[in-house]
Amino acid sequence: MKKILLLSDTHGHIDEAILKYVSWADEVWHAGDIGNLIVTDTIKAMKPLRAVFGNIDGTAARAEFPLHNRFFCEKVDVWITHIGGYPGKYNSEIREDLKNNPPKLFICGHSHILKVQFDKTLNLIHMNPGAVGKSGFHQVRTMLRFIVDGDAIKELEVVELGKR
Repeated sequence: MKKILLLSDTHGHIDEAILKYVSWADEVWHAGDIGNLIVTDTIKAMKPLRAVFGNIDGTAARAEFPLHNRFFCEKVDVWITHIGGYPGKYNSEIREDLKNNPPKLFICGHSHILKVQFDKTLNLIHMNPGAVGKSGFHQVRTMLRFIVDGDAIKELEVVELGKR
């Protein structure tokens, strides 16, 4: 069993409110637009981190993190990327790969819109944690936390950190 904190679009922002939830997690997953490696360095000092770079990230983040991160957590096949789209409107660059080899859990960021949706066509769970940073058009800072237990994803919770 692993407790997962999922965040995205920090845009260089890290604070005690985020770190409180980092301390709860066994692993932290970041779906891109890190903004400043201080964010990921701070998280990595506390917990294991899996991350991807996003469209605003510079060469340092791109050197440290991949565009796509696919792995197993327990028995759950996970794919994290920054610009992934959503069911029915996946990014054209990955659409065929998703169709031919779908994960159980597909995670992206970029939109700053929190969304969790089951894709009946590909039989996968799509998650976008919204944006936890203070830059962007979102009104409320959000993250997701959940537990991966074997092949189950359970106890999913939306974390709201107030207005940006």
